Amino acid sequence: MLRTRILLSLLFVCILFPAGCRRGENTAEPEAFSFVVYPGSRYLGQLTEKTKEAHRLIDPSTEPPPTAIYDTDATLEAVAQFYADSYGYGEVKGETAAASAGTEKPQAYYTSGDVAADTKALEELLRKMEMPTDISKASGSYRAAQIAPRRHRPRVTVQRPYFDVTTSEMVDRTLITMTR
Repeated sequence: MLRTRILLSLLFVCILFPAGCRRGENTAEPEAFSFVVYPGSRYLGQLTEKTKEAHRLIDPSTEPPPTAIYDTDATLEAVAQFYADSYGYGEVKGETAAASAGTEKPQAYYTSGDVAADTKALEELLRKMEMPTDISKASGSYRAAQIAPRRHRPRVTVQRPYFDVTTSEMVDRTLITMTR
C-alpha cells in the first residue's frame, strides 16, 4: 500500500496534494508561482498533460494544480541536493532518518519502491484514461526523493529509474515532478 502511494505521488502527485493550501495574508494580487528547473533537464509535455488529465478524471470539480514534469541524465542525488539547496533545506535525509521521524517527515528525504507494484496500482486509472500502457514492462526498484514545497515553490518529487506510462518503457533517467 505504501509503495502504491509513493508511485501515485511520483507520477500523479497533483492528485494527492490539493492546490488550495496557502499561508500568509490575503491580497488582491495573485501569488507569483515559479518552477525552478534543474539545468539541462528536458520538459516532458506529454507526461505533464497526462498527469493533469488524470487529475481531471479523479476530481472533475477542480482545476489541476500547476504541474511540470522533466527528466535529466543527472544522478538522483545531484538533482535532489539541487532542490534541497535551492529551497534552503540543506541535506537530503536518508530513508532511515525519514522513517524514524514518525509523523513529522523531514523537508527533504529519500524513499524507494518497486516499479511494477506501483505501476500495477495505476492500471484502472490508465484504463479509464484510455491509455494503452503495457504495465508488464514496468520492473525493478527505484529510488526517489521528496522535497517539501515552500511559499511560491512547488513540491518536488525526484525518481530514478521511472516507468513512462505514455510509452510503456522503463527509462534510466532522473524524473523530476513539480506540482503546487
